[in-house]
Amino acid sequence: MSELSTITRHATTVLAGQLAVMAFGVIDTIVAGRYGESSLAALSVGSAIFVSVYVALIGVLQALMPVWAELHGARETKDVGRSLRQSLYLCVAASVIGMTILLFPGPVLRWTEVPAALRTEVENYLAVLAMALPPALLFRVYSTLNQALGRPQLVTWLQVGSLCIKLPLSIWFTFGGTGLPALGVVGCAWATLVVNVSMLTLAIWLLRTQSLYAPLGLWRRMEPPHWPTLANFARQGIPAGLAVMVEVTSFTLMALFIARQGTTASAAHQIASNLAAVLYMVPLSLAIATSARVSYWLGAGDALRARAVVLMGFKLSALIGIALAAILLIVKNHIGYIYTSNASVVAMASGVLVWVAAYHSADAIQTLCVFVLRCYRITIAPLAVYCTLLWGAGLGGGYVLAYEGHGPWAAVPSPTPFWATSATALAVTAALFATMLWRAIKPANPVLAGGLPET
Repeated sequence: MSELSTITRHATTVLAGQLAVMAFGVIDTIVAGRYGESSLAALSVGSAIFVSVYVALIGVLQALMPVWAELHGARETKDVGRSLRQSLYLCVAASVIGMTILLFPGPVLRWTEVPAALRTEVENYLAVLAMALPPALLFRVYSTLNQALGRPQLVTWLQVGSLCIKLPLSIWFTFGGTGLPALGVVGCAWATLVVNVSMLTLAIWLLRTQSLYAPLGLWRRMEPPHWPTLANFARQGIPAGLAVMVEVTSFTLMALFIARQGTTASAAHQIASNLAAVLYMVPLSLAIATSARVSYWLGAGDALRARAVVLMGFKLSALIGIALAAILLIVKNHIGYIYTSNASVVAMASGVLVWVAAYHSADAIQTLCVFVLRCYRITIAPLAVYCTLLWGAGLGGGYVLAYEGHGPWAAVPSPTPFWATSATALAVTAALFATMLWRAIKPANPVLAGGLPET
């Protein structure tokens, strides 16, 4: 099978699962929007905080994929099992950190001046999601293992099948019925908790029963923490997790700053951010598939084939990103009605979606680059770029243009300035990452000669 076929099959399978997971957010957005405008605004704020925490933590765990893929390429199957057991210590630490933030969001809500009328509902929503976090992170370990092995099918089946649980539960818990009172947006969180526990339970069953995992020796006695292994995880995972956190919070923090503009602006931003997240699943899936193959060939000692895979993935990601952005521009005036019947929200969202299209074009390129850079152990430089451009120029620039104005430009208190500056910052980020990646895969690079570049 050709590399193109392998990557395409892997990416398509991952995409199906990722879209199923994103459908959770789409379902909650639509259900909350139909329940009430204030519920949609509360979901916008609450999901921004949860996504920031969750994605940063899974970024740490996802960064282990190159490690396991290289071991798989080198045919060191037993070491994959030992490494996975060590990763559980990392998962426990991540769960404790994440739950603490979700259970005590008050300082963040006050700092970003979220209206008091929304705070109670947001806090109740996040308290339920705090319980849903540990099973979600453990399932991510299972997902990362399958991606490293080049066998994401079992994960995808679980994710797609979970929609059959999520959709009816979100509707039932939110609107009530059959003896259950209407829980509003908090009902969406309870549905997520049930789904996460169900998926983890099935994943454990598959790990114990499927022959695919038998050579790994996963169920041997748990070893005590091996500090050199955990230190290696930290060097790879912490910068990657922080980079993901900066990337995600660069636009999820928009929800908190935009919340002071009122429920219409918050609802419009929620639609825009939800669509941006759904579109992101395409380059993310391609980046996962590409980086898995790159690490596999690096582990097998064939760095030149790894280079060819990088170039192939880059071209595919750029072309698909441009195509999806064009489609979004075509349907921008109509897509808002899927989420809400409020004409004011739809009109505001339509204007924002122009910048979402530009954002996605750059996002497709930088996502592929940053995932592949991790295969070459380049993690610190991307983190520095993210902090400077996405937080500084993107989020900070949007805040200035929205609330303070700059020079001849008066303040424009709407979601549009945030998305415009973020799209511009991400375009510069993509250009810098592409340059880093080209230097990393040049034949004279130390990795291609058997070493590792400095970060």
